[in-house]
Amino acid sequence: MVDRAFPVIFASQVSTSAGFYEGLGFQRHFQLPPDGEPGYVGLRRGTFEVAVVSNDWPQQQYGARPGTDVRFEMFVYVEDVDSLVDTLRGRGTAVLREPEDMPWGERVAYVTDPDGNPVGLARADGAATGT
Repeated sequence: MVDRAFPVIFASQVSTSAGFYEGLGFQRHFQLPPDGEPGYVGLRRGTFEVAVVSNDWPQQQYGARPGTDVRFEMFVYVEDVDSLVDTLRGRGTAVLREPEDMPWGERVAYVTDPDGNPVGLARADGAATGT
């Protein structure tokens, strides 16, 4: 059995969305076309993968269109939630929920990717850094 699966994110601007996820520690490992504005970008973070494709992809491949409301939620563990939220806010990223210590021991915040999809940022193991 092949041991590989990954989500595909539909984006209005593939480069911009891929850049957002690169800012969360993902690294670009594949792009089509290889030069110029991509229609597909494959990203990895450790053993985890995600792909970013043009909003046109579903229509071209199977005759469907992406929805207009929340289409998915990505959840990413990071070293310092508060600092990353401040950095992203400085880059114009919308913050949906400020960093907060959760009863289960994680510090969690929510921001949006460039297409408005919620991205949870978390620090586990009671390593909260905020006040």
